[in-house]
Amino acid sequence: MRPPRGTLEHLIRTRWRYWYLGLRKALALLQATWIAYSKPIPASCGQLLTQVLLCGALALAAASLTYCWLASSLLYPLRPSAVVATVCGLLAFLGLVLVPPARCLFALSVPTLGTEQGRRLLLSWSTATLTVAVVPNVLANLRAAGQVLRCVTEGSLESLLNTTHWLQTGSQALGPDGQAGSQGLTLQAQGDSAAAFRLHVLRVTQQVLEDFSSLESSARVVALGTQRVVTGLFMLGLLLDSAWYLHCYLTDLRFDNIYATRQLTQRLAEVGATHLTASPPAWLLWAARPRLSQAELLSCLVRLGLFTLLLLAMAVTVALDHVAFLLAQAAVGWARELPAVPVTLTIKYDPPPENPYLSAHNSFQWELRFTAPGCPLLPAQRPHTAALLAAGALQLVACSTVLLETYARRLRHSIAASFFRTQEARRVRHLHARLQRRYDRHRGQPAQPQDASSCS
Repeated sequence: MRPPRGTLEHLIRTRWRYWYLGLRKALALLQATWIAYSKPIPASCGQLLTQVLLCGALALAAASLTYCWLASSLLYPLRPSAVVATVCGLLAFLGLVLVPPARCLFALSVPTLGTEQGRRLLLSWSTATLTVAVVPNVLANLRAAGQVLRCVTEGSLESLLNTTHWLQTGSQALGPDGQAGSQGLTLQAQGDSAAAFRLHVLRVTQQVLEDFSSLESSARVVALGTQRVVTGLFMLGLLLDSAWYLHCYLTDLRFDNIYATRQLTQRLAEVGATHLTASPPAWLLWAARPRLSQAELLSCLVRLGLFTLLLLAMAVTVALDHVAFLLAQAAVGWARELPAVPVTLTIKYDPPPENPYLSAHNSFQWELRFTAPGCPLLPAQRPHTAALLAAGALQLVACSTVLLETYARRLRHSIAASFFRTQEARRVRHLHARLQRRYDRHRGQPAQPQDASSCS
């Protein structure tokens, strides 16, 4: 039986109230945690404990990421990687606990990824990762295909010379002059010339394989070095960009000061100046409104078009890697499945009646091998799926930053304002004065001189 309608509505309201209260408690807990993290000096033992635990968790995460980065991505030995990761984790913990601007810098580095500078860093890292994964792999598959050519050439030449040898032996079995009566078999094999040709072909194929092997080794070294340099520059650029933002925020009242925040709204309400935002200027952005302007949307569409070209180039590169692997795999599989063909040469000669003593009956057996037994076939190298997925994920993250750039800038401003409340109050007063000058200018009153700025 279905419950009565009133009972069902009561159940739905109760569950909704339960989830709503749970969500409010979770948000309140996150807000209290953030307040404890952004406090320069903890106001209580609880805030101090929360701050230490958060800094410890962040330092542990930084050490783990550093170890994975050094050992897995950059292929450093495990023990030095562990030592470096441990030292980085301890330094990060001490810096986060003892230096409040370091905590702000660490927090600012996350939304910095969503800005134009972070987008460039992400694209550089993605390109380096893709290069390291694809270029050496393609060269290795080309070398495997070249090894197949060498083995087939060597095996075919050996079979040809072996066949020539047995045919010559069979011709000698017919008689001392290779004749018997009026019929005979004459075969002349140039053994020295054949051996010289065989050696020449083998030298050429060996030289080609050595060139491919050298090129592959050089490509791996260059790609790995490039990835190490780009990754280091990526982290350094991320920290420098966050430090530059924090410096300009603390030294320039006009820098990134275009947001109608809750503090500005409260100040205008306290002094009775809400009319200043009744018809806001185009440069004033409402921090609480998630909607983008038409100009911001148009800019996003143009940048997304450029990113589409980059994604197509990446898809072509990945397709080239898979095609090289499939070709090498097919060539190696074909060479391994080439059968050895058994050959039997039977010579039977019935003599003429006038000379019954001239007779020949011999049988010779050998195999035609199309691949040399002593020539090992190299396996085809599969594409590095993890590296390709990582490069693709970085490309998609960089693409998503086009739409999230505006929100990333707002988040950076909010993070800095949480850590430096006094400076944010000065910036609010400066923005209030700027709106007042604009209002007076529109009413025909003389404008006050603006403050000088130190950051553009």
